[in-house]
Amino acid sequence: MEFIENGIRTLNDFLWGWPLIGLLLGTHLFLTVRTKVIQRFVFRGIQLSLQKEEGSAGDVSPFGALTTALASTFGTGNIIGVGTAIALGGPGAVFWCWLTGVFGMATTYGEALLAVKFRVSTADGKMQGGVMYVLDRGLHMRWLAILFAIFGCAASFGIGCAVQVNAIAAVCKESFNMPSEIVGIVAAGLAALVIFGGIRSIAGVCERLVPFMSLFYIGGCGVILIHNYDFILPALRTIVTMAFSPGAAAGGLTGGGIAMAMRYGIARGLFSNEAGMGSAPIAAAAAKTSSPVRQALVSSTATFWDTVVVCAITGLVLVSSIMKNPSIDMAVAGDGGLLTTMAFAQIPIVGPGILVIGIITFAFSTILGWAYYGECCIRYLTGRHGLIFYRVLYILTAAAAPVIQLNLVWMTADVLNALMVLPNLVSLLCMSDVIVRETRKYLE
Repeated sequence: MEFIENGIRTLNDFLWGWPLIGLLLGTHLFLTVRTKVIQRFVFRGIQLSLQKEEGSAGDVSPFGALTTALASTFGTGNIIGVGTAIALGGPGAVFWCWLTGVFGMATTYGEALLAVKFRVSTADGKMQGGVMYVLDRGLHMRWLAILFAIFGCAASFGIGCAVQVNAIAAVCKESFNMPSEIVGIVAAGLAALVIFGGIRSIAGVCERLVPFMSLFYIGGCGVILIHNYDFILPALRTIVTMAFSPGAAAGGLTGGGIAMAMRYGIARGLFSNEAGMGSAPIAAAAAKTSSPVRQALVSSTATFWDTVVVCAITGLVLVSSIMKNPSIDMAVAGDGGLLTTMAFAQIPIVGPGILVIGIITFAFSTILGWAYYGECCIRYLTGRHGLIFYRVLYILTAAAAPVIQLNLVWMTADVLNALMVLPNLVSLLCMSDVIVRETRKYLE
């Protein structure tokens, strides 16, 4: 077992090293240039997300598709992941995390555009799309499409299910002293009620849950920032300064230089918003829309909300709290979870409450979003026949997650996520001319 774990750790470190990070960031920049900075249409995308297109092909509204994608991207990475980036890369990591989100919007846009353009209508009348269909129908690389679907289906059990349920169980045990086994069963039961209803059920819940949890978390962070008002500007200066140079600031904050800040900031940003992973466009393909570009503009706002807004606010809360409270020892808070807990605990009752509810709702929404991604991957591989088996196995995984050894699950999920990225980048780079042509036709 130890041999297997060491092997997976080595593969994980190799896959998520500088080459892949550079390739992802390079794709973000490449598509930003080729689409003539599609990010400038972010507010049009927000406006379109609130408009329905009755009569257009699709299963859910554009807003339903967006919130389903946000459900999967809004996860513990938005809270604990940002804390990890600061703990390992210093406050400057927040700047690089934010910048990754800004440029990642172009990649999310391209993914969604291709997913809608090459989607298909299944035998039971459902709209189905994603990277596997782009590779299959657009590039005629069925073998690579099958690999992506296998990686995506397998990843859903790890990063989408086991990791999230374990996070819910951990916070419930620490905050309410609830047995982890009970939490797993309850989470699995609630997820089953939604998942067995298919995409319309998942999208319906996400349409209500995602706005609530987002507004609650952002509002709660706003309360903390009001409390830290005198350290907001110093925190912003520290984040920008330490993104480009080593240094020190109040509260024991230190920066390890541009390399460390970039490495952990970019990595956490990519993990959080999933831009380039190829998961979010699966939800975009189900949207009722008359144009691939229209839904792509809507989908690109998911990266904006996830990283440019939520991760940036979390980073500002953490850095300002640490600077204001010297009792938070960065040397002791060596991991992101402990650092985040200590920072939010500076405001009694309110701070821990925001953290607990934020983690539970963000993690549960991720369970729902990734369940749909996994379903689409298994449907591509087996048709409708494998859906029941997949759903039952997904629910059983959720129930067992609190007692599963998570180190191996985390590393395996990271490896599978990296393996999803590679076929997706092939489709994006090879089909960039299609992205440009469709964009010009719609916008110009």
